[in-house]
Amino acid sequence: MDPTSRPTLAPLTRDSGGFAMLAVDQREAMRLMFQAATKAPVADSVLTDFKVTAASILSPYASAVLVDRQFSYDAVREAGAVAAGAGLILAGDDFHPGNGIPVDSVTIDQGVDPVAAKAQGVAALKLLVLWRSDEPAEDRLAMVADFNKRCHDAGLLSIIEPVVRPPRRGATFDHEAAIIAAAQELGATGADLYKGEMPYGGDADDATLLAACQRLNDCLDTTWVILSSGVQADLFGNAVRIACRAGASGFLAGRAVWASVVGARNTATMLADVAVPRLRRLGDIVDEAVAGR
Repeated sequence: MDPTSRPTLAPLTRDSGGFAMLAVDQREAMRLMFQAATKAPVADSVLTDFKVTAASILSPYASAVLVDRQFSYDAVREAGAVAAGAGLILAGDDFHPGNGIPVDSVTIDQGVDPVAAKAQGVAALKLLVLWRSDEPAEDRLAMVADFNKRCHDAGLLSIIEPVVRPPRRGATFDHEAAIIAAAQELGATGADLYKGEMPYGGDADDATLLAACQRLNDCLDTTWVILSSGVQADLFGNAVRIACRAGASGFLAGRAVWASVVGARNTATMLADVAVPRLRRLGDIVDEAVAGR
């Protein structure tokens, strides 16, 4: 597709032009969260029910909702759970466990048909990209190029989510330096949106966070937002505010919104009482941050 004819990011944004996007695409990681909360085996249906309920209750306050093919895409669509006005994002990644963790490597999900997804109302696909210093950059770049082409050929937006990991062979790991290195490598690959990690997990003084986010911004040749994994929920609002000061345009987050609700006796009530106010306030922060641009 000619780049000039690609869809705009508008289906994923608030009226302000900022992004306040909700993620419920976690898979085995979410199962582990439920197991930790309930101390019991967790059936697939538990994950699906939570995702559908969360999408239904929270999507009126989100500019877009990210779902996964394995546990939530069909169920969310059948339930009409995503509110009108919220864009639908489908995870286009396939997670492979290993070495005791649920996501040890990632490939493009061959079970996702971009053309069919577009016809079903999906606005964008998302790809998690694991970045390790001792793995070939060429492999990551080739995967992202393939992913972008699949998205753009189908008229979909492409979102990449680089997440850094320690090297497999035990070399010294500087997490903050790795975030910048990943952005330098992947920040100009033609993706429409870059979903990046918040430096220092948002847990540093504001000047340090702002400087780190500015370094990240300088590496990116596309619109970017932050994710919430690794950031404590009570720090995430400030993280969004500072990242936006440095050039980000909002967030695509799940755990900072709903993690404390996982395993609750009455999921719907807790989402309404706890997660909705959180998400609404995060949306306000985004609007305030982008208003002066």
